[in-house]
Amino acid sequence: MKKYALITGASGGIGQAVACNLAAKGYSLYLHYNKNEQSIMGLMDKLLPYGGEYIPIQADLTTSIGYKSISSQIFSLDAIIHCGGNSQYGLLLDLQQEEAEAVMNIHVLNPLMLTKELLPKFLRKGSGNIIVITSIWGQTGAACEVAYSAAKGAQIAFVKALSKEVALNGIRVNAIAPGAVATPMMEGFTPEEVEQISFEIPMGRLGLPEEIAGSVAFLLSDDASYITGQVLAINGGWYT
Repeated sequence: MKKYALITGASGGIGQAVACNLAAKGYSLYLHYNKNEQSIMGLMDKLLPYGGEYIPIQADLTTSIGYKSISSQIFSLDAIIHCGGNSQYGLLLDLQQEEAEAVMNIHVLNPLMLTKELLPKFLRKGSGNIIVITSIWGQTGAACEVAYSAAKGAQIAFVKALSKEVALNGIRVNAIAPGAVATPMMEGFTPEEVEQISFEIPMGRLGLPEEIAGSVAFLLSDDASYITGQVLAINGGWYT
């Protein structure tokens, strides 16, 4: 029987790596994106050899109702991987309300409401997996990323609370908190800044999207059947 997973933010670096990993394991995929259609089309080409069903879904999760465009197109479902996200740099004093709303919509409101809309599919099956890609800054906070840190911290609270609510229904809910990962989100940093960040990380390098994807696959697997409500930190020892 086919397994279906929804990946939000599938056009991003981590989302693409997760998609390739799960496709190789036989999953069919709903691939959400917002503006980067070219990236999704390229990803679809990469996935074709795996022989699954791959369905692109466009939705703007920076708006408060973005989740509705996704939930209406989901049918069979075994897993949700919330990868959608954006960064927001700057002092809190300079934060505009529209920026704050966009950050909270994409990281908190839409994942929460999308999960709520899709949860009945898991309840009917008596099984399901939900994984949220949060951040090291949701665990410890970052200066000049206050709104982002607050949103990522809310994701962790969401995971811990929901995991308790649905555990008896056979549904597991976990989070992965990457540190600095070599994705397009790092392109705003200069080579010198990336070098400095790498120096601060005990393992001396940025993480790879494939390393995050491997952990997603583990949490979805039967090897993780007794793991729920947890935050798996993947940060090279940067924050312990």
